[in-house]
Amino acid sequence: MSVVPAGTLYRGKVGMWSWVLHRVSGVAIFFFLLVHVLDTALVRVSPEAYDIVIQSYKTPIIGLAELGLVGAILFHGLNGVRIILVDFWSKGTRYQNVMFWIVLVLAIGITAYFTPGHLDRILEF
Repeated sequence: MSVVPAGTLYRGKVGMWSWVLHRVSGVAIFFFLLVHVLDTALVRVSPEAYDIVIQSYKTPIIGLAELGLVGAILFHGLNGVRIILVDFWSKGTRYQNVMFWIVLVLAIGITAYFTPGHLDRILEF
């Protein structure tokens, strides 16, 4: 017999992992946008420095990080739709686990579809 600690709803279940992944992907997207705004603003300060920064991004490591960013954006956006459905669809809570797995499969599948073309581009550096 399994005893669930009092005061918790999601302990280790799909809802908890959905919540965690949504927050992690959101933070990753936030930091990307922060860096993007800062490096783009650099063009007004020093176009030469901007060019140097942009050249430093053209590495395989950054290319793989871009791939991770694509996955994070896809998961975050699709999971956001799932959250809206859970909140506003009368049967949303009943199907929230299934919808999570659909979101995960779609995010991974679309990222996998995107990967070969992106890898071709980053390996040209």
